Amino acid sequence: MKHEFKSISADQTIEFGKRLAALLKLGDIVLLTGDLGAGKTTITKGIAKGLNITEKVNSPTFNILKIYLKGDKPLFHIDAYRLEDDKRDIGLDEYIGEAGITVIEWPMYIKHLVPSEALEIKITHCDLTSRNIVISGSGHYTKVVSVIAKEFK
Repeated sequence: MKHEFKSISADQTIEFGKRLAALLKLGDIVLLTGDLGAGKTTITKGIAKGLNITEKVNSPTFNILKIYLKGDKPLFHIDAYRLEDDKRDIGLDEYIGEAGITVIEWPMYIKHLVPSEALEIKITHCDLTSRNIVISGSGHYTKVVSVIAKEFK
């Protein structure tokens, strides 16, 4: 199942992430794709807010992984941008689909670690403030997409 909508502001993108968090369960995986600056980390900030995580959330580009445990559910935030063409085993598989919500930016760079069933979100720039967001998923993620489709048109 797939749904597409336009977010007209960073605040609306954060609200999308917050609503998404309420629909996610332990072990869920969210794959975020889009150009640099498209809003991948903004969605992750919204997910963190929805999980009642009070720590500052920012892109883990240089760390690759950030773990947030002080919320309703653990959040594992992976940014695989720097892992392109790097096949070293750095233990990321331990955080994908485990006892938390895993958000992966640039998942194409670690596709060998990503399960076939995941919630996929593609973000593209429309202009300076608005973004086109496409959310898709199969299996139990179809319910998540269905609920989001009703709330974000």
